[in-house]
Amino acid sequence: MSHVRVRFAPSPTGFFHIGSARTALFNWLYARHTKGIFILRIEDTDKERNTEDAKQILFQGMKWLGLYWDEGPEVGGDYGPYYQSERTDIYRCYLEQLQKIDRTYEKDGAIYFKVTGEPQIIEDAVRGRVERTEDKDFVIFRSNGLPVFHFVNVVDDITMGITHVIRGEDHLSNTSKHTELMKAFKVELPQYAHIPLLLKQQGPGKMSKRDRGSLIEEYEQRHFLADAVRNYLCLLGWSPKDDREILPIEEIIQLFDLKGINKNNAKFDEKKLAFINTDYLRNLSLEKFHMLCQPILNESKIIPEDVNEIFVHDVLKICREKIRSIEELPKYCTYFFSEKYSINEKAKQKIFKKGDPLARLNEILSSLETLNSFSEETLEKTVASLAMTHNVSSGEYIHPTRIAVSGNQYWTWLLCNASSIRKRKCFVPY
Repeated sequence: MSHVRVRFAPSPTGFFHIGSARTALFNWLYARHTKGIFILRIEDTDKERNTEDAKQILFQGMKWLGLYWDEGPEVGGDYGPYYQSERTDIYRCYLEQLQKIDRTYEKDGAIYFKVTGEPQIIEDAVRGRVERTEDKDFVIFRSNGLPVFHFVNVVDDITMGITHVIRGEDHLSNTSKHTELMKAFKVELPQYAHIPLLLKQQGPGKMSKRDRGSLIEEYEQRHFLADAVRNYLCLLGWSPKDDREILPIEEIIQLFDLKGINKNNAKFDEKKLAFINTDYLRNLSLEKFHMLCQPILNESKIIPEDVNEIFVHDVLKICREKIRSIEELPKYCTYFFSEKYSINEKAKQKIFKKGDPLARLNEILSSLETLNSFSEETLEKTVASLAMTHNVSSGEYIHPTRIAVSGNQYWTWLLCNASSIRKRKCFVPY
């Protein structure tokens, strides 16, 4: 087994931010690529924010994405405890080490760490050589007796044997404090890799929890496929270098390396995520797709109790080619099961701007009623024949009929057998 040990150390606040998920994913990928160990460590010293519910949201989000950890809460391991709130004795022990070598002093009730003032050189796996001098002493224990982030972060990395610290670029400015502390403890520095920031879709700046599309739980609730979301997150700062974007996770693990991480910040794009999700949906087996769709179909209550399951299966086969996420399914298939569906007013107005859509609908209805077989071939021939007979384009029949069989009740009288035609899937909406 590899000696690589990486960690994801979130502070659970009730949200699982997509940027945090990307950091967890890159650590998980590197651990899997190197056959190392992926550790989940919880920074839960803020008792007001770090509730049990908040932790469960974090755990659920990571499990949904398939980012199962090798050591940490619910799993255990030889380097625990994995909650900072349970590591007080460890932090006190390491504080005493610094006090013994005269690297601390007290001021206004807080304990400060004495820096050397020497340049701190970091050979970062992503940013390259970074040099920064920490010229001011800094607090490591507050006046209330609690250790600060910089101190516990370093002590935890040391005691858990972390070999690679993969985290957001916004932590790069902290690293000189961390290397000062590590050198004081006379330990070997880990390999740092500061990954690019994740920028919001619109406007400048880092993506925050207030921005649209920023929370992992949102995609789970909207019935996105976890594999698709994980695939997209892989592309936010890394690529396989061959213009491919959709890859099985096994291949991503094989290809992923710290050298392949980009320096430039990555902009989140929900449209691209939706495109990738669509591709994943289309490649599901129809049985798997049906299973995933069943909960939202049940919730929407659009399917009658006596509906034929084969018919439902056929409807889902059509919808699978159109929807970007399963949450869109009800609006794509309601008209197959109910007379109560709304009309796209813009589409309606566009159709009525030219030609005579009502006449076209009556003509196609008369032709459809004579058909013995409803198939793609017979329907195409019917439309083509009508268009030739009346010297109009096929679209003058196709577009009004799509609206008629999937629009609202105002137009259903034009198709005296609308329900039958709809259930035979003669025309499918955009």
